Amino acid sequence: MVCIALGQTTPRKAAPKAAAGKSTTKGKRPVVVRRPVQQQPAVDRYKEIQQALADKGYFPGTVDGTWGPESVDALKRFQKDQNLDSDGKIGALSLMALGLGPKRGAASAENLAAPGAKPEPVDPPPVAQPKTPELPPGVQPAK
Repeated sequence: MVCIALGQTTPRKAAPKAAAGKSTTKGKRPVVVRRPVQQQPAVDRYKEIQQALADKGYFPGTVDGTWGPESVDALKRFQKDQNLDSDGKIGALSLMALGLGPKRGAASAENLAAPGAKPEPVDPPPVAQPKTPELPPGVQPAK
């Protein structure tokens, strides 16, 4: 018969303490987290956004590329109507809803094409078809 005493524990060894003034992490440096820096859009990009807002009836002002309170207000109203976070900030979701999409630097596909060239259509990827199991010779499929 085995008896187990309740409430008794076996002593554990304490973790070794570091000597005063010495670090226990050798060669490790603190991790520095850097946030990506978002660049401010160029005047031409502001004009595109203002024009898209004007085309949709949100921006009544002059499309001049100056992003002021009137532009922010127009964007907020557009965002609200699109069920987006109406913060007045130009984000990827707002740009896509405007039909502009985010610009990704000078190497985008639009910039690589020759001026006036139309993009070539791309066929969609093939759709996977289920395989029909092969039957041994002389065996007919069930009907």
